[in-house]
Amino acid sequence: MKLILTQEVDGLGSPGDIVEVKDGYGRNYLIPRNVAVRWTRGGQKQVDSIKAARASRAVRDASHAEALVAKLEGEPVDVKVRAGAGGRLFGAVTVGDIAQALTERAGEQVDKRTIVVTNPIKTLGAHTVTVRLHDEVAATVALNVIPS
Repeated sequence: MKLILTQEVDGLGSPGDIVEVKDGYGRNYLIPRNVAVRWTRGGQKQVDSIKAARASRAVRDASHAEALVAKLEGEPVDVKVRAGAGGRLFGAVTVGDIAQALTERAGEQVDKRTIVVTNPIKTLGAHTVTVRLHDEVAATVALNVIPS
């Protein structure tokens, strides 16, 4: 089955890529989750619009990404969350919360889809996340989760 990806899928591709997958994977997983749409001959316009939107959100080049890494990796970024008396959080720290804190620190928009959280953050204290700013550039950012 030939599909056009609308969102990034680990191990498969990024938005706008045309991929060939098994029928069941496409029909039962990718399409119902709005991660991909069926490929058609007229789908090239859709691919172009997806890639144009991605390019407008993406960091322009590797040197700009390196400058942004320097801003983000300097000091720990404070993320304020609601917490109980014992230091337990009400839920977990979301990538949206992290993106908002990183945007305030960097002074530039950081897309939440570029943030990789390996383990859910459910406690106060120091944590680390990875931010993929460019194809070749990634930043390891120290977070300090504090109660609000």
